[in-house]
Amino acid sequence: MGLLQTFSRKIVEHSLFQPIVIGIILLNAIFVGVETYGSLYEKYRELFLTFDIIVLVLFTIEIILKMIAEEKTLNFFKDNWNVFDFLIVAASYIFIGSPFITVLRVLRVLRVFRTISVIPSLRKLVNALLMTLPSLGTIMLLLFIVFYIFSVIGTMLFQDVSAEYFGNLQLTALTLFQMITLESWASGVMRPVMEITPWAWIYFVVFILVGAFVVLNLFVGVIVNNFEKIDAWEKEEEDEADQKLVRSEIAELKQEIRELKELIKEKN
Repeated sequence: MGLLQTFSRKIVEHSLFQPIVIGIILLNAIFVGVETYGSLYEKYRELFLTFDIIVLVLFTIEIILKMIAEEKTLNFFKDNWNVFDFLIVAASYIFIGSPFITVLRVLRVLRVFRTISVIPSLRKLVNALLMTLPSLGTIMLLLFIVFYIFSVIGTMLFQDVSAEYFGNLQLTALTLFQMITLESWASGVMRPVMEITPWAWIYFVVFILVGAFVVLNLFVGVIVNNFEKIDAWEKEEEDEADQKLVRSEIAELKQEIRELKELIKEKN
């Protein structure tokens, strides 16, 4: 291991390294938010630009240190989060000085996403969400079927009662989407329809029970299940690391015993 690699690894593994990186990301987020106030941005334009360059340089140094700290540079890119960080920082250099100022400013905002890559709990949450994608397809298909059936029924039942919400299939589907968010579905949609059709509550209550409480909770259940899988995998990795450490220590002890035996033989 080279001197530079050892030095870089000490910095990257230092207890203050991650908090400092998080602090820089949060400062960047604050400055990006303040930029949206046009008068302040125009008044302190040079300060914002200088700060942006400083942040970009610090992020670049962080990436370089992490790459050097690896045994092989390519190992850095085996971690998807490292690739994500690298692309965000690299993209900032690509658009510097380009006419696409809006793109560059959007990239500054995207740097805030780096908070996810440096905070383990957030990484775990995102990984759990990504793991739901295969199951999400099935859940979305089920939700589509539920929406389609209730959209057709709703249009047939309430087209003449409330054309604003149930005038055609598209309007009904949009109304059901509003209802599934539980946003003003009772006071804004159901009660006006019930004034003309008293039994309409049956349709609305059944849809809320099926759509919101069954399908969406099914999605939440999949995420929770994936959290448990990630915890189990992390525990297995920790156990494997502990076993490797124990094996390494045993091997060292065996080597020391051999050396002691050889010394004793030589003295005898």
